[in-house]
Parts: sequence; C-alpha cells; structure tokens
Amino acid sequence: MSDSDGDSGDASDAVDPGEVRHVADLARVALDDEEASQFAEQFVDILAYFDSLDGVPEVDREADLANVMRADEVHEGLSQGEALRNAPETVEDYFEGPRVS
Repeated sequence: MSDSDGDSGDASDAVDPGEVRHVADLARVALDDEEASQFAEQFVDILAYFDSLDGVPEVDREADLANVMRADEVHEGLSQGEALRNAPETVEDYFEGPRVS
C-alpha cells in the first residue's frame, strides 16, 4: 500500500485487489474477484480524498472549548451465553480465534 522510499506515489497504484483479498482473509471476510476489484477502486478514491486534505491548513486549538461529551453511564451488559451465541467458534465458555503467531 505504500512505497518503500516513503513517497506515497500515485493513488491509482496504492491498492490492488490482491491486497484487498489479503486483508479480507485476515478479517475472515469472503470476497470474490469482482468484490475485491470494486473495493480496491473504492480504497483508491478514499486515499485520493485523504491526499486532497493535505492542502487544508491547520487550525489553532480553541482555548475556550469544553468537553461536550455525555457522561459515561453503566448499563447492563450481555450474559456470557448471549455474547457467545453468534461467535463462529467457541471453546468451553470462551471465544476461539485463529493463532496469531
């Protein structure tokens, strides 16, 4: 997805369908060749948009800003059975995932 010399290069060669399939395999998402090509084209468009943002000047931080986020609230969570119900693989009462190393 990036050149080894640090230059981002042209957005049109930034993503190929093989890279999309590789990431999809890691995420356990099944894609056919047409979908991989379509996503590769969409990623090129997204990366080109990000490149266009390089020309936007930075804005100094507003000193009078206040946190406008709501306060955290405790809610009832899922039971262990509910959390595991849609898991593709479980072992005893735990999620099972692929080995990383």
